[in-house]
Amino acid sequence: MFKLTMVSAPSRVLDTDLDRTIAYFLSDIGYIPRLSPDTDYSQIAESAYFRLFKECFLLNPQRYWTGDELMAYLKTSRTTLYRHLNKLKAMDILEEIQEGKTKKYRMRSGDLLRAWSWVEINMKMAMENYRKTVEHISSLVAKH
Repeated sequence: MFKLTMVSAPSRVLDTDLDRTIAYFLSDIGYIPRLSPDTDYSQIAESAYFRLFKECFLLNPQRYWTGDELMAYLKTSRTTLYRHLNKLKAMDILEEIQEGKTKKYRMRSGDLLRAWSWVEINMKMAMENYRKTVEHISSLVAKH
C-alpha cells in the first residue's frame, strides 16, 4: 500500500544546510513528525530514523543493506529499524530484495531521483482514483 503525506510546503532549494533540508523534506512527506521553528536539527541528525535515510540510503543509494547490518550501523533496535523501513517502503522510496532467507534494502532504483519518480507515479495514480471517487460521489448526489 502506498502511503505519503502531501502538504503545501515551500521549496527548500535556497537552503544550503543539507541536514535541515533533508529534515524538512522528511517532515513534509510524513516520514518524521512536523517540524517547528525551534527544532534542534543536530538532535534530528543523530537520530536513527534520520541516519537511516541519509547515511544508509541517500549517501549509499546503490548499496543493499540487511536488517542486521542496519541495526548494527545505527545501533538501534529491530523494532525501531523496521518501523522506519516500513514507512520508507510504504512511500515506495525503498526497494526490498530477497536473497535466500535474507531481505536486503536500498534506495529504490539505486538513486533518489529515480526513487522519487516512482513516488510521483504512485501519487498521480492515487489522485486519479480520488478524482474518480469524487466524480462518482457527485453523480450519486445528483441522483439522490
